[in-house]
Amino acid sequence: MNEQESQLKTRHNFGDFLYWNLVVSVPFITACIAIARESILWLICYIISCILLVVVIYKFYCTHCPHYIQSPKSTKCMFFWGIPKFFKENPGPLNLVEKTVALVIPLVIVLLPLYYLLLQPGLLVIYFLSVMVFCTTLRRYECKRCVYSQCPINCAEK
Repeated sequence: MNEQESQLKTRHNFGDFLYWNLVVSVPFITACIAIARESILWLICYIISCILLVVVIYKFYCTHCPHYIQSPKSTKCMFFWGIPKFFKENPGPLNLVEKTVALVIPLVIVLLPLYYLLLQPGLLVIYFLSVMVFCTTLRRYECKRCVYSQCPINCAEK
Protein backbone atom coordinates (compact mmCIF):
# COMPACT_ATOMS: atom_id res chain seq x y z
CA MET A 1 0.00 0.00 0.00
CA ASN A 2 1.42 3.40 -0.89
CA GLU A 3 1.66 6.31 1.54
CA GLN A 4 -1.37 8.14 0.14
CA GLU A 5 -3.59 5.07 0.67
CA SER A 6 -2.46 4.76 4.30
CA GLN A 7 -3.32 8.37 5.24
CA LEU A 8 -6.58 9.06 7.01
CA LYS A 9 -9.39 10.11 4.71
CA THR A 10 -10.76 13.36 6.10
CA ARG A 11 -13.18 14.05 3.24
CA HIS A 12 -15.11 12.04 0.71
CA ASN A 13 -15.80 13.24 -2.80
CA PHE A 14 -18.73 12.60 -5.11
CA GLY A 15 -16.77 9.86 -6.87
CA ASP A 16 -16.51 7.96 -3.56
CA PHE A 17 -20.27 8.23 -3.16
CA LEU A 18 -20.90 6.93 -6.68
CA TYR A 19 -18.43 4.06 -6.27
CA TRP A 20 -19.77 2.80 -2.93
CA ASN A 21 -23.39 3.09 -3.98
CA LEU A 22 -22.66 1.15 -7.17
CA VAL A 23 -20.92 -1.55 -5.13
CA VAL A 24 -23.82 -1.84 -2.68
CA SER A 25 -26.36 -1.82 -5.52
CA VAL A 26 -25.25 -5.25 -6.77
CA PRO A 27 -26.46 -7.23 -3.73
CA PHE A 28 -29.48 -4.96 -3.32
CA ILE A 29 -30.63 -5.41 -6.93
CA THR A 30 -29.92 -9.15 -6.73
CA ALA A 31 -32.13 -9.39 -3.65
CA CYS A 32 -34.83 -7.31 -5.34
CA ILE A 33 -34.82 -9.61 -8.37
CA ALA A 34 -35.09 -12.71 -6.16
CA ILE A 35 -37.98 -11.25 -4.18
CA ALA A 36 -39.77 -9.83 -7.24
CA ARG A 37 -39.79 -13.25 -8.91
CA GLU A 38 -41.90 -14.51 -6.02
CA SER A 39 -43.91 -11.51 -4.84
CA ILE A 40 -44.16 -7.83 -5.79
CA LEU A 41 -45.83 -7.11 -2.44
CA TRP A 42 -42.84 -8.54 -0.54
CA LEU A 43 -40.49 -6.60 -2.80
CA ILE A 44 -42.24 -3.38 -1.78
CA CYS A 45 -42.04 -4.44 1.88
CA TYR A 46 -38.33 -5.23 1.47
CA ILE A 47 -37.54 -1.86 -0.10
CA ILE A 48 -39.51 0.02 2.56
CA SER A 49 -37.80 -2.03 5.31
CA CYS A 50 -34.36 -1.26 3.88
CA ILE A 51 -35.16 2.46 3.72
CA LEU A 52 -36.42 2.51 7.31
CA LEU A 53 -33.43 0.55 8.60
CA VAL A 54 -31.02 2.87 6.80
CA VAL A 55 -32.78 5.86 8.41
CA VAL A 56 -32.22 4.22 11.81
CA ILE A 57 -28.51 3.80 11.00
CA TYR A 58 -28.38 7.42 9.81
CA LYS A 59 -29.92 8.60 13.10
CA PHE A 60 -28.05 6.48 15.63
CA TYR A 61 -24.71 5.91 13.92
CA CYS A 62 -24.03 8.53 11.27
CA THR A 63 -24.78 11.52 13.52
CA HIS A 64 -21.56 10.71 15.42
CA CYS A 65 -19.40 10.56 12.30
CA PRO A 66 -16.94 13.38 11.52
CA HIS A 67 -18.15 13.34 7.89
CA TYR A 68 -21.68 14.11 9.12
CA ILE A 69 -20.50 16.70 11.63
CA GLN A 70 -18.17 18.59 9.26
CA SER A 71 -20.81 18.97 6.53
CA PRO A 72 -22.71 22.23 7.05
CA LYS A 73 -26.27 21.44 5.88
CA SER A 74 -26.17 18.13 4.06
CA THR A 75 -24.19 14.95 4.42
CA LYS A 76 -21.17 14.39 2.20
CA CYS A 77 -19.91 10.91 2.83
CA MET A 78 -19.32 7.75 0.88
CA PHE A 79 -22.92 6.52 1.31
CA PHE A 80 -24.97 9.69 1.69
CA TRP A 81 -24.37 12.68 -0.56
CA GLY A 82 -26.56 15.74 -0.44
CA ILE A 83 -28.95 14.21 2.11
CA PRO A 84 -30.13 16.95 4.50
CA LYS A 85 -28.96 16.60 8.06
CA PHE A 86 -32.34 15.68 9.54
CA PHE A 87 -30.86 14.77 12.89
CA LYS A 88 -28.81 16.77 15.37
CA GLU A 89 -25.07 16.15 15.30
CA ASN A 90 -23.93 13.96 18.16
CA PRO A 91 -20.15 14.19 18.51
CA GLY A 92 -18.58 11.79 20.93
CA PRO A 93 -18.44 8.06 21.41
CA LEU A 94 -21.23 5.68 20.54
CA ASN A 95 -23.21 4.23 23.44
CA LEU A 96 -24.14 0.54 23.59
CA VAL A 97 -27.44 1.00 21.72
CA GLU A 98 -25.72 2.93 18.93
CA LYS A 99 -22.98 0.31 18.62
CA THR A 100 -25.65 -2.37 18.45
CA VAL A 101 -27.45 -0.45 15.70
CA ALA A 102 -24.17 -0.06 13.81
CA LEU A 103 -23.47 -3.78 13.87
CA VAL A 104 -26.88 -5.50 13.93
CA ILE A 105 -28.94 -3.49 11.44
CA PRO A 106 -26.56 -4.06 8.50
CA LEU A 107 -26.70 -7.77 9.34
CA VAL A 108 -30.51 -7.63 9.36
CA ILE A 109 -30.49 -5.87 5.97
CA VAL A 110 -28.24 -8.61 4.55
CA LEU A 111 -30.38 -11.42 5.98
CA LEU A 112 -33.82 -10.00 5.07
CA PRO A 113 -33.96 -11.42 1.52
CA LEU A 114 -32.43 -14.76 2.47
CA TYR A 115 -35.66 -16.79 2.17
CA TYR A 116 -36.21 -15.64 -1.41
CA LEU A 117 -32.55 -16.08 -2.31
CA LEU A 118 -32.58 -19.66 -1.02
CA LEU A 119 -35.30 -20.40 -3.58
CA GLN A 120 -32.90 -19.30 -6.34
CA PRO A 121 -29.39 -20.66 -5.71
CA GLY A 122 -27.80 -18.76 -8.62
CA LEU A 123 -28.95 -15.43 -7.23
CA LEU A 124 -27.93 -16.55 -3.74
CA VAL A 125 -24.35 -17.09 -4.94
CA ILE A 126 -24.27 -13.71 -6.69
CA TYR A 127 -25.75 -12.07 -3.59
CA PHE A 128 -23.27 -13.48 -1.10
CA LEU A 129 -20.27 -12.97 -3.38
CA SER A 130 -21.24 -9.35 -3.92
CA VAL A 131 -21.83 -8.81 -0.18
CA MET A 132 -18.39 -10.32 0.50
CA VAL A 133 -16.77 -8.08 -2.13
CA PHE A 134 -18.50 -5.08 -0.59
CA CYS A 135 -17.37 -5.94 2.96
CA THR A 136 -13.78 -6.79 2.07
CA THR A 137 -13.39 -3.73 -0.17
CA LEU A 138 -14.86 -1.50 2.52
CA ARG A 139 -12.54 -2.93 5.14
CA ARG A 140 -9.51 -2.75 2.88
CA TYR A 141 -9.92 0.74 1.44
CA GLU A 142 -12.02 2.70 3.91
CA CYS A 143 -11.84 1.25 7.42
CA LYS A 144 -8.04 1.43 7.43
CA ARG A 145 -8.15 5.15 6.59
CA CYS A 146 -11.28 6.20 8.48
CA VAL A 147 -11.25 9.27 10.72
CA TYR A 148 -14.30 7.97 12.63
CA SER A 149 -12.27 6.48 15.49
CA GLN A 150 -15.40 5.57 17.49
CA CYS A 151 -16.70 3.26 14.79
CA PRO A 152 -16.83 -0.33 16.08
CA ILE A 153 -15.13 -1.66 12.94
CA ASN A 154 -12.54 1.10 12.46
CA CYS A 155 -9.07 -0.38 11.95
CA ALA A 156 -7.09 2.77 11.19
CA GLU A 157 -3.75 3.10 12.92
CA LYS A 158 -3.88 5.48 15.85
